[in-house]
Amino acid sequence: MNFSKIVATALVAAVMSLTVVSCNGITEKKSSNDSDSVALPKVDTVMLPDTAFQSVENLTYEVELLDTVTSGMLDNLINPYDTVPGIFTFRGGQRRDARTYSGKVKGVPSKIVQDWVFRTAVRGKWGGGSGWTGEPVYVKWPKEQMDKFRKMSPALTADFSDEEIIVGSLCEELYFINFANGKASRNSIQLGNPVKGSISLDPALNGSLYAGHAVPEHEPFGHLGIDLYKHEVVYLWGRDRKAKRAWGGYDSSPIVAGQFLFYPAENGTLYKYERLGNGQLKMHSALRYVVKGDNGAGMESSLVIYKNYGFIGDNHGDVLCINLNTMKPVWHYDNHDDIDGTIVLEVENGVPYLYCGCEVDLQGGADTRTHFVKLNGMNGSLVWEWSCPSRRSYQGDKHFDGGLYCTPLLGDGNCKDMIFASFNQLEGKGSSEFLAFDKRNGKLLYRKPLNFYAWSSPVGFYNEKNELYIVIGNSSGHLYLIRGKDGEILSDQVLSSNFESSPVVKDNILVVGSRDGGIYRFHVE
Repeated sequence: MNFSKIVATALVAAVMSLTVVSCNGITEKKSSNDSDSVALPKVDTVMLPDTAFQSVENLTYEVELLDTVTSGMLDNLINPYDTVPGIFTFRGGQRRDARTYSGKVKGVPSKIVQDWVFRTAVRGKWGGGSGWTGEPVYVKWPKEQMDKFRKMSPALTADFSDEEIIVGSLCEELYFINFANGKASRNSIQLGNPVKGSISLDPALNGSLYAGHAVPEHEPFGHLGIDLYKHEVVYLWGRDRKAKRAWGGYDSSPIVAGQFLFYPAENGTLYKYERLGNGQLKMHSALRYVVKGDNGAGMESSLVIYKNYGFIGDNHGDVLCINLNTMKPVWHYDNHDDIDGTIVLEVENGVPYLYCGCEVDLQGGADTRTHFVKLNGMNGSLVWEWSCPSRRSYQGDKHFDGGLYCTPLLGDGNCKDMIFASFNQLEGKGSSEFLAFDKRNGKLLYRKPLNFYAWSSPVGFYNEKNELYIVIGNSSGHLYLIRGKDGEILSDQVLSSNFESSPVVKDNILVVGSRDGGIYRFHVE
């Protein structure tokens, strides 16, 4: 990789009824004024309205337009991840709902079995393997792509295969792994800094892969475009002097909509790129904002998209809806505290709804709580809210926030009215719990202890009866197998030292990274 060329490039570029519930159930019922509600267009090809609700007045924002020639309008509203041959971005696609890669099992599964482990390098204070969120890409390359790689790529190994796992590592490298046997399918690529977030493969299969640096161990520090044919980094956007916040990490997983790539940053900026293929990007525009009376907040969660609206939470608890055509905010909602877990979107009767939880990070005083909400995506109105006491804990010079880190899992099949998530340090407990809610009203259905912290996101497997079984990992190396309907823990196995990363799923198989330097493949049986 020619970092001198990349550094030079970087320097040049440089409503409705709502229910509020507590830990024990419904405590208060309110009504909100829905006079500002917007009717959702019935035709999929129709853009959602270019409007701004009164809540946008909470923000001070600016849209920097860098390309005044190219229209910012999305050229289509198709979800490009619906038909790709694999899992190309965090939680599968624009809605981040993981439904596009639900697993399959037979009967009632009872255990999780290791198939292989791939060992990354281990270097520096961050070690190796993968951290939060760290979900791998799974791809089954079409023959056309295989032929191009064999003709053009200088990095293929004897184990190169049409089924690959691609994952960014804390050891500053990008790895390519043969899905079947766990051996290197290509040489690794040096990325220059540790990567924690989930990388993204362009759904156009245009040779582009996108990754972001997590911490500035070295300069330059930013996000990257990678040419998979040349097998090198070809684009780097470094420090942004116009950003509202100095910290420039990229834990978010970038996402494609129309002809554009959207990349949220921890510097408080949402970047909009024209995708040129072969890893190359051209910045079109950028949204920078602050909440009035506050300083800049970064975005560690990943952008969620419905048609031309994007939704994201930041680490001050703000939830924003953004018109991706104009990059202007549509509405704002305050969810109390740091939002790291990515929002999940589901469409009900033609209306997009959002599920979003927060941590206990910035709160002080005696009554610190985590909040889990359901919002109307069209106007930001609250449908229901569940809250529970939680706390931040300290171990030596390190702190661990309470509340939600994972991305929730929407149920289907026999659990179609349920949503699942893990929460940390509820009600004074020093560990995590796995919770199930009725997504219609926010009622807590059950809670199961998980032992230590759980940052990894749950994944679902369905049997021939369409019964849901869930796998979730935690930071002490446990993988739990849980029956979705009643929360019975069918298996609790210690299979590594620390699963912070989220798994990617195919059939009855999951691949997940660990902080112990391993990328593991397991199957459920």
